[in-house]
Amino acid sequence: MIAELGHIALILGWGIALLLSVLPLVGAKYQRASLMASARPLATAMFIFITLSFIALAWAFYSNDFTLQYVAQNSNSQLPWYYRVTAVWGAHEGSLLLWVFIQSLWTLALACLSRGLPLDTLARVLAIMGMISVGFLTFILLTSNPFIRTLPYFPVDGRDLNPLLQDPGLILHPPMLYTGYVGFSVVFAFAITALMTGKLDTVWARWSRPWTTAAWMFLTVGICLGSWWAYYELGWGGWWFWDPVENASLMPWLAGTALLHSLAVSEKRGTFKAWTVLLAICAFSLSLLGTFLVRSGILVSVHAFASDPSRGLFILSLLVIVIGGSLLLFALKGGAIRVHTQFALLSRESALLFNNVLLMCALVIVFIGTLLPLVHKQLGLGSISIGAPFFNVMFAWLMLPFALALGVSPLIRWKREQVTRLIQPTLIAGVLALLFSCIILTMFANPFRPMAMMGWALAWWIVLLHLYDIYLRSTHRYAFWQGLRKLPRSYWSMWVAHLGLAVAIIGVAMIENYGLKKDIRLAPGEQVIVAGYQFDFVGLQNIQGSNYSGYQGKFNISVDGQWVNTLYAQKRFYPVARSMMTEAAIDRGITRDLYLALGEPLGDDAWAVRICYNPFIRWIWGGALLMACGGLLSITDRRYRFKVFKETKA
Repeated sequence: MIAELGHIALILGWGIALLLSVLPLVGAKYQRASLMASARPLATAMFIFITLSFIALAWAFYSNDFTLQYVAQNSNSQLPWYYRVTAVWGAHEGSLLLWVFIQSLWTLALACLSRGLPLDTLARVLAIMGMISVGFLTFILLTSNPFIRTLPYFPVDGRDLNPLLQDPGLILHPPMLYTGYVGFSVVFAFAITALMTGKLDTVWARWSRPWTTAAWMFLTVGICLGSWWAYYELGWGGWWFWDPVENASLMPWLAGTALLHSLAVSEKRGTFKAWTVLLAICAFSLSLLGTFLVRSGILVSVHAFASDPSRGLFILSLLVIVIGGSLLLFALKGGAIRVHTQFALLSRESALLFNNVLLMCALVIVFIGTLLPLVHKQLGLGSISIGAPFFNVMFAWLMLPFALALGVSPLIRWKREQVTRLIQPTLIAGVLALLFSCIILTMFANPFRPMAMMGWALAWWIVLLHLYDIYLRSTHRYAFWQGLRKLPRSYWSMWVAHLGLAVAIIGVAMIENYGLKKDIRLAPGEQVIVAGYQFDFVGLQNIQGSNYSGYQGKFNISVDGQWVNTLYAQKRFYPVARSMMTEAAIDRGITRDLYLALGEPLGDDAWAVRICYNPFIRWIWGGALLMACGGLLSITDRRYRFKVFKETKA
C-alpha cells in the first residue's frame, strides 16, 4: 500500500510540476500577479509530493518489500540496513528519483531564499525549473517507474545490491554529485529568464552567483568523493580513470569553474554578458550529457547503469530539446546584448578571459577524448581508444599557462594595468618558487623529474603571489593586522579556492611522476621491498561477513627494520550476487600512501598481490576540499547577500 501511495505522490508531483511550468509563465506574460504568486506554493507542493514518493521507496527497501521489482533486483534481506536505504539510488530507477528529489529541493530553496527577486523574474525562473522537473518525471513514469509490482509472483529474497556499491561511498558520493549537477539548473533558469526579458545586467549576475557557487561546491565535493571511493574500492590504486563517466562529471565542473569567474567579471565590470549566459547553458547541458552517458547503454564503465536503448533515446530527446531550445533562444536574443565597457590587453578582465579560454580548451579536450571513441564506433568505423596518456599530456601543458595566469591575476587591476608594477613581484616569486621546489624535491623525491619540478613551482608561484596580494590589500589603507581583518569573506573564498588548486597540483605532479605500482607473486612467509618499504606476507585466514565470505591476508610493513603498520587485505565473495570483490588495505600518510590489494590465488599457497606507493596522493583530495571550502566561504558572505537584496529592492 505504501508503494502505491508513493506512486500516486509521484504522479501528483508531475501534475504540480506541469502547473508550475505553465501558470507563472502565463502570469508573467500578462502581468497577472495572482498567477505569478502561485509559483512559490506550487514549488513547495511539488517538493512535498516528490519527497513523499522518495520516502515510500526508501521504506520499501528498508522493510524488504520484494514485491517491488526494483527492490527485488537491488537489495537483499542480509544487506545491512544502511545499505538497504542507500540502495534506493543504487541503480537506474532510484537514482532518477533521487535526481528529481534534489531538483525539487533546489526549486524549493530558490522559492524560499529569493524574497528579494522581482515577482515576474521569480515566476519565470521557477517555471523553467518546473519544466525541467516535468521532463525527468515524465521519463520516470513512462520508462523507469521504481514502483512496479511483481505480484502475484515475487521472490522470497532479492538479488542483492551490486557488491561494488556496498560501501560508504554510495551513501555520500551520488547525492553530492547530483546536487552539483542539478544545482546548475538554477543558474540555467536565471540565464534563460534573462534572455527572455533582455535584463542582462550586473544585478542578474549577482542573483546568479551564489547559486552557481553552491552548485559548483557540491559538484567539487562529489567528484572528490568519487575519486576517493574509486581509489580504495576498485583495487587498482589509482586516483582517476579518465573513464567516460568520470569525464562526464569533470566537464560540467570545468564549465562551472569558467562560469564562476565570468560571473565575477559581469558583476564587477558589466562585461562578458553573452559569454556568461553561454557558459550557464553549457554547464547544465553538460550535466544532462553526463546523465545520458550513464544511462544510454552506449558505453561500458564500472560507473554506468545497465539500461535499454529506449531509455537512452528518451534522455537524448530531452537533451536535444533543452540544449537546442536554449541555444536557439540565445541565437535570437543574444545579438541584442551590448557591452560598452572597454579594457586593455593587460587587465584583470583579460586575465580572467584568458583563464576562461584555457578552461574551455580543457573542456573541449575532455569532450573529444570522451565522445570520439563512442561516435567512431557508432558510425561503424571500428573501435579506437583514447586513454590516460593523451589526457595527462594535454592537461599538463594547459595547466602551465593557466597556473601562471591564476597566480598573477589577483595583482592585476581592473580595466588597465602597468607592466612595470608587476615585474618585481613576479620575478621574485618565480625565483623563490624554483628555489623552494628544488629544496622540496631534494627532500622528498629521487630522481629529479622535470614535470614534478614544474608542478611544485606552479604551486609555489600561486601561493607566493597570493600572499603578496594579501599584503598589498591589507596595507593599502590600514596597518597590516587591521587591514587583514577588514578583508571581505568573498576575497578569502577566492584565496582558499586558489590555494586548494595549488595543493591539488602538487598531489597530481607527485603521484604521476613518483608513484610506483607492482604486481607480484607472494606466499605466506615471503617478503618484498617496494620504495624502501618491506612487505611481509604473514598469512591468510577465512572471514565471514553479514552477506559475504572470503579471505584476509595479513601483511607487516617495516622500513629499516622498524615496524610501520600491519595491513589486512581482503578478497570477498558475495554468494547472492555471485561476485568476487577486492578490499584494499591502505597505510595512510600525509606525504604518502602504501596501498595493498589481494589478487587471485596462483597455486602453491601463493597469491597475486598488488602493492602501490602513492606519494602525496591525499593532497589531491585535500586540495579539492579546500576549493569547496572556498565556495562555502563565498556563499556565507553576508555583505555580498545584503548588496544583492538592497540593489534588487531599489
